[in-house]
Amino acid sequence: MEPKHVKSAHSLLSEYLSKFHLHPEFDLEDFVHAFLPRPDVVDTFVVLAPGDVVTDICSFYHLPSTVIGNDKHDTLKAAYSFYNVATSMPLVDLMRDALVCAKNCGMDVFNALDIMENDSFLKPLKFGIGDGHLQYYLYNWRTAPMDPSDIGLVLL
Repeated sequence: MEPKHVKSAHSLLSEYLSKFHLHPEFDLEDFVHAFLPRPDVVDTFVVLAPGDVVTDICSFYHLPSTVIGNDKHDTLKAAYSFYNVATSMPLVDLMRDALVCAKNCGMDVFNALDIMENDSFLKPLKFGIGDGHLQYYLYNWRTAPMDPSDIGLVLL
């Protein structure tokens, strides 16, 4: 994604997130801060229709971990799926492309939560199930019970 794609990408993501019960509302400034690619922080890729209209977005943030006690490796470069919107192709195809992009960016592993529509690609792309459960605790908030597919919020 380049600066010239920001308005179109912001509009697409905002419309997509509005269908979830729990989701952030990014203003344009927040969107630029969170999604405009920055080395070793965040990568966002877009698919364009004629006229530079963004039809699809895939993004991931970088979260490296230190490898202790290994003479060959000192860092594990992990990519974490951020926000992804597919309108011109199936989400599984977009995420297959995201995995290639992450590999090309030097990532060693790609992680994703089972929120939003992510269940549609986790099994087909052979993601392994983690050994823990992520619990969101929203201080002083009251929400109705929700399934992961009702949640459009990725906390960093």
